[in-house]
Amino acid sequence: MTGVLVAQITDLHIKPIGELAYRQVDTAAALTHCVAHLNELRPRPDIVVVTGDLVDGGKPEEYAHLKRLLAELALPLVAIPGNHDAREAMRLAFPNQPYASRNGAMNLHVPLGPLDLVLLDSSVAGKDHGALDGDTLAWLDVTLSASPERPALLFVHHPPFATGIAHMDNIYLTNGTDLAAILNRHARARMLATGHVHRAVHTRFADLPASICPAPNFSVALDLSPDKVPSLIVEPPGLHLHAWLEGGRYGNVVTHLVPIGEFPSRPFHAL
Repeated sequence: MTGVLVAQITDLHIKPIGELAYRQVDTAAALTHCVAHLNELRPRPDIVVVTGDLVDGGKPEEYAHLKRLLAELALPLVAIPGNHDAREAMRLAFPNQPYASRNGAMNLHVPLGPLDLVLLDSSVAGKDHGALDGDTLAWLDVTLSASPERPALLFVHHPPFATGIAHMDNIYLTNGTDLAAILNRHARARMLATGHVHRAVHTRFADLPASICPAPNFSVALDLSPDKVPSLIVEPPGLHLHAWLEGGRYGNVVTHLVPIGEFPSRPFHAL
């Protein structure tokens, strides 16, 4: 393969040592399995992007636990916050990331070979919904304008599009139209990848392929009927592997859903 591989994981929801998420899910064990799976991927991803909700309550002890779990990862990693994170505690836990500013939104621009990764902080302190503040939108426009010939892959925690799951659509990215207006001005933007919903979802946004990455631990139930009670469910965990392939002016991006875990069957050849 000639190109770049970007692994995306999201919504890790790490609790303090010994605690379960929602008193039922061992998210630390789930992350341990996820890290082991990432380390075994061949060819190796060039980087791992975490799109928010690294921890469950934004507590320093949760980030300390998270860092111990991630110490086993044999790949470079970058991360942005989600609505369960706390910016200052996360900055202390990840002080060496190339943040666009010392305070406020934790936006990142990460050059990766022939392309750029642009990570946007959509977290709003004390709220579950997401929004991109004015400084972030201005920074995004300037960043995309700076290298018009380099393809760019964008990542953000909150999806700016509806999924049909009503209780999640009530807490999505509230100013998606502002984001779309900027993306429509920059042809080098090739993909938008998000998290937050704990399900694999694919659509288009601002005429770009757009996706939601599943989580390594639990899912939001597929509640497409408004009369269903919002609920969580344990389903097969997964991650996304974004393959940027050379070709044409900006290349092409293909997103693969990668299940996490061991399965009874092994690769076999058709007769």
